Amino acid sequence: MSNLLEVRNVSKSFGKEEFVLNNISLDVPEGSIVGFIGDNGSGKSTTFKSILELIRKDSGQVRILGKESLKKHVELKEQIGVVFDAMNLPANLTIKQLNKVFINMFDNWNQESFERLLQSFNLPLNKKVEEFSRGMSMKLSVAVALSHNALLLLLDEATGGLDPSSREALLDELKGFVDQNKGGILLSSHITSDVEKIADQLVFIKDGEIILNVEKETMLREYGVVEVDKEQLASLESDMIVAKRIMGEFINVLISNKDKLPYGIKEREFSFEEISVLLTRSDKE
Repeated sequence: MSNLLEVRNVSKSFGKEEFVLNNISLDVPEGSIVGFIGDNGSGKSTTFKSILELIRKDSGQVRILGKESLKKHVELKEQIGVVFDAMNLPANLTIKQLNKVFINMFDNWNQESFERLLQSFNLPLNKKVEEFSRGMSMKLSVAVALSHNALLLLLDEATGGLDPSSREALLDELKGFVDQNKGGILLSSHITSDVEKIADQLVFIKDGEIILNVEKETMLREYGVVEVDKEQLASLESDMIVAKRIMGEFINVLISNKDKLPYGIKEREFSFEEISVLLTRSDKE
């Protein structure tokens, strides 16, 4: 399986000591969805902007479809579908008017796909974009991203502002895109349940650093959460402790190998939201 996107040791700072991204690396293989998880200000949006060369990285390398520079390889832009939290489409135009723009903008514009998605997302053709709700704007952005035969989707908070039914419809479309086109998606979302439903790989970022990069199936099969006291914590092998958080007299611990738990310590059920909180708000040593 080849990688549609490779990010290697990328760093970015906006000052001498203020790192926004610190040596981050991740891959998006073809046929996969990578969930990019972190709090506000953790570096997710800066990562997207660095990939797209909207800001200049300080160091590191980004390869899209095996090529390094979007500016040098303009043809790559046709292969990338992008959705940001804030939509960048002309606000005074209707979808019907925008469609004419897209036909001229994209060599591989798929009119049939676009019309199907507009119907699926229940979007009005003759309403100006400036009159759209945030959720409607996000659905339109996704419809555009899915309608020019891209191979790689970069979706930053694409499910934001959507009601549960709309989120489910959008997630189904994303899964269909990957299954049918062997495409790849880098998806950031504050809604952990959305990532849990469709992601194959989970990448957690905190303060500009990747703190965990793991396959979802590996996490479900091997990882666990335990609630222990200080004495029990000391009995855990240090290399199996991924993160811990003190909660009163007890400590919640994320472990990487539940089969190595000492006798008397049992894992408990966990949600991906709890894992995210444990990782991003873990106590320092």
